[in-house]
Amino acid sequence: MGDKADVWQGTLALMVLKTIEAMGPLHGYGIARRIEQTSGNLLVLNYGTLYPALLRLEQEGSIASEWGASENNRKAKFYKLTRAGRKQLRKETRDWEQTTAILARFLAPSKESA
Repeated sequence: MGDKADVWQGTLALMVLKTIEAMGPLHGYGIARRIEQTSGNLLVLNYGTLYPALLRLEQEGSIASEWGASENNRKAKFYKLTRAGRKQLRKETRDWEQTTAILARFLAPSKESA
């Protein structure tokens, strides 16, 4: 189980929004580290994937950014959740809960096939 997996398509926006909701404003590196940490270090987050996703979320109005100083006093862009982002997070959470419930039906042993 030492292999790290890539982030699944369609889940990155949800993970970014949920991370910012839980942690408050974060810079990109902090978001990436937190997502990897939350996954138990089973996911690897490619920065070539993260930063375009952050840009897209910002253009959609789900997050807003402002420049600030990181923990090591370097200039960094910090991202925070907007009202639209909270709404999107609720919707995407419901969608994924429904999707995982459907998949669970396929993965669970069926009483009818026994």
